[in-house]
Amino acid sequence: MADPLQQPPQIPSGDITGLILAGGRGSRMGGVDKGLQNFRGAPLAWHALTRLQQQGGLVGEILINANRNLAAYESLGAPVWPDSLSDYAGPLAGFLTGLEHCASPYLLSVPCDTPLFPLDLAERLAQALLREDAEIAMAAAREADGRLRSQPVFCLLRRELLESLLRFTQAGGRKIDAWTAQHRTVLVPFDRPGDDARAFFNANTLAELHSLEQA
Repeated sequence: MADPLQQPPQIPSGDITGLILAGGRGSRMGGVDKGLQNFRGAPLAWHALTRLQQQGGLVGEILINANRNLAAYESLGAPVWPDSLSDYAGPLAGFLTGLEHCASPYLLSVPCDTPLFPLDLAERLAQALLREDAEIAMAAAREADGRLRSQPVFCLLRRELLESLLRFTQAGGRKIDAWTAQHRTVLVPFDRPGDDARAFFNANTLAELHSLEQA
C-alpha cells in the first residue's frame, strides 16, 4: 500500500528545456513572421519566452526554433536554431530540432502564437507524465461546444524520444498525432475552475491577433 504521506515524484527545477516553435511560414497571416508580430507592445515570441520563464522554476534553458529573421529572435536573449529538416516541415521539425539541442531530460514545446498559455503548464504536464509513466504529456482544452480537444504543440517530451522522431521524420512522417500515437501519451485537461478559457487561443490571422489583444 502506498504511503499517503509520501510526496508524488517531481521533476527537479530546471530539468525541463523550453522550446518556442516559431519556424512556420505564417501563411495564414499573409506570410509574415508570426512570432515577431506585436501583442500588447511586444513580439509574440517574447510573450512565450517570458511565460516559460514563469513556470515555477521548472523550465531552465529556453530555445527558439525559427527559420527566418534569426537575428531578431536572438535579440530576445535565447539560443535560436533553424529546422534540421528542409522546406518548413512543420511542428515535428521543431520538436526534432529541440530534442537535438536539449541538454536536459525533458523538453517542453509551446507555439509562438499563443501568448496567454498557462503559467502552470510545465507543472501540470510534468505531474501527469510522471503519474502515468508516460513518454509524452499533451495539453487539452475545452472547445466552445464542450468537447475536449488536444493541443499537440503543447507537449512535454522525454529527451530519449529523439531517436524515434528521427526515424519517423526520415521516413517522411510529418503528422504530430501519427508520431505521438506510437508512444505512451497522456492528455492533460486544462479545464479546472479558474483556468483561462483563452489560454490556448492561437492567433492564426492578424485579425485574430488584434481581437485577442482587444479582449
